[in-house]
Amino acid sequence: MNVLRIGNASGFYGDRFDAVREMLTGGPLDVLTGDYLAELTMLILGRDRLKDPRLGYAKTFLRQLEESLGLAHERGVKLVANAGGLNPAGLADAVRELADRVGVPVRVAHVEGDDLAARFLKRFPGALTANAYLGGAGIAACLRAGADVVITGRVTDAALVTGPAAAHFGWDADYAGNYDALAGAVVAGHVLECGTQATGGNYAFFSDHDPRTLRRPGFPIAEIHADGTAVITKHDSTGGLVDIGTVTAQLLYETGGARYAGPDVIARLDTVRLAQDGPDRVRITGVRGEPPPPTLKVGLNRIGGWRNEVVFVLTGLDIEAKAALVREQLADVLGGESGPAQVLWELARTERPDGDTEERASAYLRLVVRDSDPEKVGRAVSGAAVELALGSYPGFHVTAPPGKGAPYGVFEARYVDAGEVTHTAVLPDGRRVTVETPLRTRRTRRTRKVEPPDHGDELPEPLAPGPRRAAPLGLVAGARSGDKGGDANVGVWARSDDAWRWLAHELTVDRFRALLPETANLTVVRHVLPNLRALNFTVEKILGEGVAAQARFDPQGKALGEWLRSRHVDIPEVLL
Repeated sequence: MNVLRIGNASGFYGDRFDAVREMLTGGPLDVLTGDYLAELTMLILGRDRLKDPRLGYAKTFLRQLEESLGLAHERGVKLVANAGGLNPAGLADAVRELADRVGVPVRVAHVEGDDLAARFLKRFPGALTANAYLGGAGIAACLRAGADVVITGRVTDAALVTGPAAAHFGWDADYAGNYDALAGAVVAGHVLECGTQATGGNYAFFSDHDPRTLRRPGFPIAEIHADGTAVITKHDSTGGLVDIGTVTAQLLYETGGARYAGPDVIARLDTVRLAQDGPDRVRITGVRGEPPPPTLKVGLNRIGGWRNEVVFVLTGLDIEAKAALVREQLADVLGGESGPAQVLWELARTERPDGDTEERASAYLRLVVRDSDPEKVGRAVSGAAVELALGSYPGFHVTAPPGKGAPYGVFEARYVDAGEVTHTAVLPDGRRVTVETPLRTRRTRRTRKVEPPDHGDELPEPLAPGPRRAAPLGLVAGARSGDKGGDANVGVWARSDDAWRWLAHELTVDRFRALLPETANLTVVRHVLPNLRALNFTVEKILGEGVAAQARFDPQGKALGEWLRSRHVDIPEVLL
């Protein structure tokens, strides 16, 4: 049977270092991918490149290859990684130098054309980075030309899978008969992209499993077939688990409506069907695809200004009065035209009455200031906070010495016509091949971040009335959440058909807002995915201007789903 086994060894820049060796030695693979890029990572790499134009790539990948390049060559495993970041050509040259030094005869290629910062300087003024999200066609061209290692810059996370699959199975992105197969590979790629999140990491129902199983989850593998169907699994020797729940959680992560649009194809998430295919094996079938949109997403990062933070520790009695005193004492420094443009206070009541340790008897008062002028958030604020040390509330201390402030980033998504981007595959022999823009496209609501809300036509029959009991939502539903620029996505799924019949009618937008009061005045859009027994909520602007702006306590929205699961609702007793 012609099956392509693609594994992943990195879900972000900073993931487990020895995962590459673990995946290469743990069992058979055809391709090993690594996803190193995120919105925040591009900002970090942009600042690296300002210091040294030769940088701008994920240096960790190169260090991993020092011990693993020979292993990959011996086992005939192709390596595909987006670790090139803002400088894929530079990293490709570094890999060639490494290969020569360690005596491993590998052919290295790279993909470029995503970096638009110089070309569109006037269109994107002030951007530190501006990168289009490319598809997998450039990767496929490199592999067809015999590359053993393919380095990319900003491609979609799923492109690391669609590219090798298209090269292996001979899929043509402009042939309508391949849309379903490509869409299946996109779904498999989305499951793989965040590494161990598909194998039990960050899993809502982790407490149902032996802690020893989840202590060190293995990285995921997709066994992809020529028709785009896939089985998600992992090496037998590794920890973690793969079941319908772990795969569902990752499918819902950082997506939106039913149409998951990308440069290769639009994957219809409402057609995805999951089935347990044995221990640690989940089969994905039924995925339908549509022509890709005519535009490409462009991720912009710029320096948004300067930020400073002070966390005051309030211990014991009179917590509210202590917090009020600090705010009053700093009012003159923080107010008026001379003060920072933005001042945020947050009192976290973490203390317990009659606490048996000092920390358990303490609350935290967090001050965050932002301004375009570093002086207004720097010494003026930190000095004023320090000067309170002997003249404020009893027990005064802070979690760390206040600093001079630091720059913060802002992320923004734009869209450009795909024809304006020169997607280029630089082959192992140095030839440069321009990847053609898809001839057939489908116009979508790409200028909007979300699709219109559901109209209820896909909802199941409601659960029959019966006695209910107030209990945490998480007893019957899982959730996973994350960031997309300034928006957050919260995916919620039911564990059974009966729970789905209740959840689909209970967790409306209004109910969601009531359970998460921070979303009350924000735009929230709900999407229904019946095959997954799931609802996906997009919460606009809850994260401000993106993770680098650190606009809230949880700047990436990673725990919004767990907050939702902890909220009490009236659940039918038959489900409990």
